[in-house]
Amino acid sequence: MHQLAVHGMLAQQPRTQVEFQPFAAATRRLMQALHSLGTPLPQPAEAAIEAALKANTQPQEDAAVQAIEDALASSVLMNVEINPEMRLSVSRGAARGELVQGGWRTFLVRVQNAAGTTPVLNVKSPQAGAVGRRSSLAITGVEDFTNGAVDEVEARNRWLGVATFNAPPMTPALTGLELEYRIVQLYSRDVGEREATLQADCGWGEQDLGFRSSLPVLFRCVAAKEVRTHIRDEHGRPAIASLLIRDDLGRVYPAQTKRLMPDLSFQPHVYRYDGESVLLPEGRYRVQSSRGPEYFANWQDVEVRSGDTAIEVRLERWIDPAEFGYYSGDTHVHAAGCSHYESPTEGVTPVVMERQADGEALDLASVLNWGPGFQYQKQFFTGHALPSAVQTSSRPVAHEGMAHDATAIAAREEAAVVDRLQHSASPPAIDSLVRYDVEVSGFPSSHCGHLVLLSLRDQEFPHTHEIQDWPSWNAPILRWAHQQGAIAGYAHSGHGLVTDSTALPNLVIPPFNSSGANEFIADVTHSGLVDFISGCDLWPFAEMNIWYHTLNCGFATPFAGETDFPCLTDACVGGGRSYVRLSERPQGDSGYAKWIEGLIHGPSYFGDGRSHLMDFRVNSQLRGEHALDLRVPGEVEVTARVVARLDPISTEGTRAIQKASPYDKPYWHVERARIGDSRNVPVELIVNGKTAGRLVIRADGTPQPIRMTAQIEQSSWLALRIYPSAHTNPVVVSVAGRPVRASKDSAMWCRKGVDVCWEQKRQRIRPEEMRAAAEHFDHARRVYDAMVAEFS
Repeated sequence: MHQLAVHGMLAQQPRTQVEFQPFAAATRRLMQALHSLGTPLPQPAEAAIEAALKANTQPQEDAAVQAIEDALASSVLMNVEINPEMRLSVSRGAARGELVQGGWRTFLVRVQNAAGTTPVLNVKSPQAGAVGRRSSLAITGVEDFTNGAVDEVEARNRWLGVATFNAPPMTPALTGLELEYRIVQLYSRDVGEREATLQADCGWGEQDLGFRSSLPVLFRCVAAKEVRTHIRDEHGRPAIASLLIRDDLGRVYPAQTKRLMPDLSFQPHVYRYDGESVLLPEGRYRVQSSRGPEYFANWQDVEVRSGDTAIEVRLERWIDPAEFGYYSGDTHVHAAGCSHYESPTEGVTPVVMERQADGEALDLASVLNWGPGFQYQKQFFTGHALPSAVQTSSRPVAHEGMAHDATAIAAREEAAVVDRLQHSASPPAIDSLVRYDVEVSGFPSSHCGHLVLLSLRDQEFPHTHEIQDWPSWNAPILRWAHQQGAIAGYAHSGHGLVTDSTALPNLVIPPFNSSGANEFIADVTHSGLVDFISGCDLWPFAEMNIWYHTLNCGFATPFAGETDFPCLTDACVGGGRSYVRLSERPQGDSGYAKWIEGLIHGPSYFGDGRSHLMDFRVNSQLRGEHALDLRVPGEVEVTARVVARLDPISTEGTRAIQKASPYDKPYWHVERARIGDSRNVPVELIVNGKTAGRLVIRADGTPQPIRMTAQIEQSSWLALRIYPSAHTNPVVVSVAGRPVRASKDSAMWCRKGVDVCWEQKRQRIRPEEMRAAAEHFDHARRVYDAMVAEFS
């Protein structure tokens, strides 16, 4: 028998026989789950397990099972044995009984399952009961053993938090395998030595058999320190930063799964303004600080000891588009649904969303209310850009049917955050402008494509009481938005438009069977109905194929960068963004309106923020300045100021991005544009969807002027791109006043697309709306038929 030292004693490590293949699969899930929790195994243990998982012969597999057990043993807090009669007993594992005040530690539970049973296994403790009716800790996962009040002695005894992790990639219940490992997380309220009784619970009432399912454990609870942050931006001003904090074992702090507002559990990093703090136990930490793609990511070692400790951050930009008159925005982020807590149907408040936007150096963010959380989140819609939450907090309020306890806790947490900022020695200057609007997603028309509605005055569609009363196709919603002076476009355009061709453009007809720019194929033929389409969060060849084809037909619809946070990604806001040329930073309602107007009609570009295409001019004119009309075909001059940044040396990680399939994430990334192992990327001049010129620039973060020429034989649209990282909105050059009719193939692609789209969408359009919808699509058919005829 393998033996392990536990608190100076020798403990027998139980062994059992198990088939290698299912045990290996369960081990891979375990390691994935530990990584998702920000608590990976120590590197030597991971390396040993990875080596063992490569076993491919029977003798190797037998040895591999033992090697995996050996690697996991030091992380096992308790062993659970289920005998053939389904009686349950527990014993102590080899993991050190060390917890941290105000934080969570992750342990393993080794389960030897001789019965092959498949119940849900939970670890509980009487020391984990709630002190009152529902404490804030109960909401974060601590077991709630009572709803009643407890006396002072019992309240003091309830110092522990226990959370059994049964979420994906773990299975919700035991698999029935003879041997597997589960995850438990423990939280300490206190400092010092504390004893807890841990109970393994499979729901069978095992406790009547001599307490065999209970295990008393003495824990040493290490004191945490409130570590202040001193954060300055590139100008030396107090600022906000994204902080990713890991200890020597790679564990993330604060513990992800148990965070409270304003931190989000699904992000490994946190955002902190200058003067705010993080709670850390004594030890060594590796801290990464940044503020979005325009900043360097800097690393530093921080040692937390008994004296004063601070995290000192001086942010560094590699590019500031505002110096060139360009201001960034993300037109599609959410405060509820998908990855959000505390309840996905309620979500978080403006304090959190403002911090997210400011932490990624966005000048503007549109927070969109949508199906999940619409009833709760609509309280934050004002029809105006919100004032900074530091000056005026938008507090959550109760409404019928919602969790009042969660709301009260959220309000208390938010008030505490705002109070700290307002009374800090140097209150932060909030740079990001936030406005609440609507995404038509989770509504009856969603099958036709999700709509982004910006600058609304009223977010309730006329004569509706709930979102299920809204129209079942998009054109009526687009018209209603325009009637109140809003602008409207399509979200995450690539959904439903993916084909087996990654060429751009390509002539493969997509299925039009999802929520991207689907009905757009018909809507765009109705003058002024669609203001933009959005992307940078999905496959660029799918997002932009329909855009290129409709541009070739003369519909000069602009494109907006978006993130769809935290749905298509929960990494951060601003993963896809637009840059709009303005005379000053957008502030208040007028600034928001100018930015939106510039996105639709003025000089703008979009992308991942890792490359920039500024001051794009054709014959010295910016987009939207004047009509560009050539009397006869001729040459035009294209100029711009371009910049991109790649790490000087291609690494294993960057090469993985570069070589990844176009169908795999990250879809938009400047690494995909890297030429070989060089530090160069191509800048392409696009005329009517095709490359008409190409220059190579060094992606060292230095802005560079470029110049190219193109021969224009017919009315055309021109753009620049660094594919797939940045793309300008088009400049249209007409010849002899004629409209753009660049390609018969594009007109035919659009015409066929109308039929495919109609067959998909008509099935879910309400009978009473069918006639108007059919006429709408018939109009599109006539428009494209006429275009095709022009080429005959």
